[in-house]
Amino acid sequence: MSERIREKLAILADAAKYDVSCASSGSKRKNDNKGLGNTGNGICHTYTSDGRCVSLLKILLTNFCIYDCAYCVTRKSNDIQRTAFTVKEVVDLTISFYRRNYIEGLFLSSGIFKNADYTMERLVRVAKELRLEHKFNGYIHLKTIPGASDELMKEAGLYADRLSVNIEIPTESGLKLLAPDKDRKDMIQPMNFIKQEIIQNKNEIKLFKKAPLFVPAGQSSQMIIGATKETDQDIMYTANSLYKNFNLKRVYYSGYVPVSHDSRLPSFDSAVPMLRENRLYQADWLMRFYGFHVKELLNTETPHLDLDIDPKLSWALRNPNQFPIDINKADLQMILRIPGIGVQSAQKIVSARRFQRLNWENLKKLGVALNRAKYFITCNSTEFERRNLSSMQIKQYILASSSSKYLKSNVAQLQLF
Repeated sequence: MSERIREKLAILADAAKYDVSCASSGSKRKNDNKGLGNTGNGICHTYTSDGRCVSLLKILLTNFCIYDCAYCVTRKSNDIQRTAFTVKEVVDLTISFYRRNYIEGLFLSSGIFKNADYTMERLVRVAKELRLEHKFNGYIHLKTIPGASDELMKEAGLYADRLSVNIEIPTESGLKLLAPDKDRKDMIQPMNFIKQEIIQNKNEIKLFKKAPLFVPAGQSSQMIIGATKETDQDIMYTANSLYKNFNLKRVYYSGYVPVSHDSRLPSFDSAVPMLRENRLYQADWLMRFYGFHVKELLNTETPHLDLDIDPKLSWALRNPNQFPIDINKADLQMILRIPGIGVQSAQKIVSARRFQRLNWENLKKLGVALNRAKYFITCNSTEFERRNLSSMQIKQYILASSSSKYLKSNVAQLQLF
């Protein structure tokens, strides 16, 4: 690798770190033409469910940009070193890194030079050359350029496993404040186009088994949180709308990283706590897999998620009239609402109780976190009798139990050395 390419890579890989929406689960592209790579069970920039660590080459095509978004490190008014890859350089890097077993796929985003179509056309060329010229079957995730033509979006979807369109700021008013040159409609329109093309592609595959795939891993989006004053309620209502209207696979929440002294932005001393991101992801998970409606988790009375406890426990403490739940009689949807019980444990409970009435010991073996769940359920056991505790008392007991386990874990680790 030449020194010039190394320098570009250092600059454009560093600039790409602010984009967190690069998970890829869901793609089923297979290597059946003796080419390179295989998406297999799904590639993502994290650990897979089986504990395997996989990685993507995550870079920008360029950090030049015609926009001056206050929250973006690559904004045109920022005094940073600018550079750009050529299409061939990105293709060669991807193949070279794959052959060395450094990566299993590519995540490619870009600043915008000249206009949306000019930039998007180059992103598409990268994916197209990898697929057609190098027979690359690894994972490709392209970050689309808002305002690009439908023709380019269509072509991108034929070569990429996932496309994403960043919504950037949760509300339109926030976007106008920090990025007045951008239009929310330029973000919504491609999302809708991708959704319609995915639906059409599924219908085509039913009729023609060899019909080309269109973004088999679906589409995703990302919101920057904390750059403007939206509440958690505002953020999750926007996310709920995206899931409902555009069938997104994921919405990612990226805490604002101070990159400017702009008066419209929070001060450098008020970075978004990582815990807030975590709580938003937990609420997102409850909406997608546990049957919760966003209104149950956040509303005008509780516009922010509790940082001390997870959103499910917070909901349970605010709704004592829903409990206790008889674990041997309740349906699956109610069991999923019990703090300390996950999806797999809930399904095991429903299956196991067909053969016997479950007690505390049974529930523990099924993976239930009894330190939380015991306050909200009854079962075939008197080992723990639900006492007449207030929501505040239950919260304090659970927090104390969690702190005790944390301290014991730390002590155990220290004793190893």
